[in-house]
Amino acid sequence: MPDNRFVSVESLDDGRIVRIRLNRPEARNAQNRGLLVELDAALSAAEEDDAVRVVILGGAGPMFSSGHDMGSSIAVNERTPGPDQHPTYRINGGTRAGAERQMIQEWHYFFQNTRRWRNLRKITIAEVQGDVYAAGLMLIWSCDLIVCAENARFADVVGTRLGMCGVEYFAHPWEFGPRKTKELMLTGDAIDAHSAFSLGMVSRVFPTDDLPDRTVDFARRIASVPTMTALLVKEAVNQSVDEMGFYNALNSCFTLHQLNHAHWAQINDDKLPVAKEDAGIVSWRSAPAVATAPKDRA
Repeated sequence: MPDNRFVSVESLDDGRIVRIRLNRPEARNAQNRGLLVELDAALSAAEEDDAVRVVILGGAGPMFSSGHDMGSSIAVNERTPGPDQHPTYRINGGTRAGAERQMIQEWHYFFQNTRRWRNLRKITIAEVQGDVYAAGLMLIWSCDLIVCAENARFADVVGTRLGMCGVEYFAHPWEFGPRKTKELMLTGDAIDAHSAFSLGMVSRVFPTDDLPDRTVDFARRIASVPTMTALLVKEAVNQSVDEMGFYNALNSCFTLHQLNHAHWAQINDDKLPVAKEDAGIVSWRSAPAVATAPKDRA
């Protein structure tokens, strides 16, 4: 593996288990382009290595991921023409104009990559602590299993803070259920670890301080299953869900996501492809803390 700036890679149990971590704790593991490209390379390397049986995907620091990087200096430099621009902004639609550019770039680096990770030829386990927002959900939902700390919470705030109908990889109805998805998208509220366990989205809830060690223990159980068996279990479930409409629903909702971007780009004088405060949105920069969805209060 080349030296990474934004992810870390750790080999465990003589290479049978690999733990990949998002490594921008100072930015709440926000997903800038460099991080996503490095993550794809790390997952591909684990997929190529026949010694690897299980891949753990985690995040350094107190929070798994705050979602896409909306405005750090690193992210701004990556997409601004000049010496620090990331090379992926000059390919895969990066030189096109208007909605075409946004659509092709997001298809490659937000949508198709997540779908590719979902079909990785290894068993993957998301190791989640703290809050998981928006595109952070995309990463954990691409994994076969999710384990989390007791302090974990899950929310997609792009509806209430960006005026968007969800993120690019819209697995929400399959993970939350259809009615809960509408509630969480329209309120911006979060669900806690125990609610996620009740939904079947999360397999285990561990004490926060024990999460890394317990995740490895869980991974060892999975790694003991014959590789052919594990792969076919994964494939049988994924194919069944695809036959139920998951694959086509993802494609359709990605198109709706792009329509949503195009709407705001046409409305806003500065062509910003998300809603602004004059549309009734609370700015993501100054929005109040995300609240856990209550059962008995509006």
